[in-house]
Amino acid sequence: MRPGRSCPLAYRYGADALRRRDDGTARALLVAGGLYGNPEALTAAERRAERDDSRLVFNGDFHWFDTEPGLFETIQRRVLAHTATSGNVEAELARPSGAGCGCGYPDSVDDDTVARSNAIMARLQGAATRGHQRALSQLPYFRAYRVGGVRAVVLHGDPDSLAGWGLAADSSAMGDPEARVLADWFRRADADVFVCSHTCLPCIREIVVDGRPRCVINNGSAGMPNFADTRYGLAVRIATRPANDAVFGTVVNGMHVAAVALPYDHDTWIQRFREVWARESPARQSYEQRILHGPRFDLGDVYTADPG
Repeated sequence: MRPGRSCPLAYRYGADALRRRDDGTARALLVAGGLYGNPEALTAAERRAERDDSRLVFNGDFHWFDTEPGLFETIQRRVLAHTATSGNVEAELARPSGAGCGCGYPDSVDDDTVARSNAIMARLQGAATRGHQRALSQLPYFRAYRVGGVRAVVLHGDPDSLAGWGLAADSSAMGDPEARVLADWFRRADADVFVCSHTCLPCIREIVVDGRPRCVINNGSAGMPNFADTRYGLAVRIATRPANDAVFGTVVNGMHVAAVALPYDHDTWIQRFREVWARESPARQSYEQRILHGPRFDLGDVYTADPG
């Protein structure tokens, strides 16, 4: 076990398990992955869902920076008032496995970043009570909804593993012009749309499998900026009508699938973040510049294949 890079066997479920999940129907769906303990982004997601009467789903890693016990309790209570799935963060809070943060980082991520993530997790675990752990242990690793003409599978990592990186913007599966791995996952999962997060950068990939249009959409992060020089998070919306705040997206079987903006109170959030995390802390070292200025990533980078 390499903490931060290796994942427990319990994280693996396989794409075939996804076809057996049924969480019913939704008129519209709003999926916010990677909240990362940001209560201002949580408020933005709740308001966005209320605005067009969407079912709000948090697909993992809603905890992260919220190591202060009161903030941790607030995030957990408010998120679990809606619908949620576990991310690797929640899995390692519920049942610490020795996998560090449980991120399953690929070799392209440097060792210092991995070590800082493991340190954040160690501190975060100190904020979780046994009651918090019990509640988090009940969360599924994925959900599936019928939204109009599509079957949307909501997961955290990829169709094989809770912390899988197969749906990352730079993964070989997403970049393959033949989309062989993606096609296999869609068939095995009986899915039209995979909605994911985990990798912390947004992306979208459209393909046709057996004559049906399919789509992978990754919102990156609801609780942090996803593009250079921006101050908003992203969530994924699936609905019959287009969204006027869509940042990128497509249409699948008549349903509008889009990443929508989650503008949150940036000044309040950065002040709260700095109150919880000291200047030389691992969270400040790894994330402060992204929270302030966004990553070196632009809208054109989200398309892992020619969108048109």
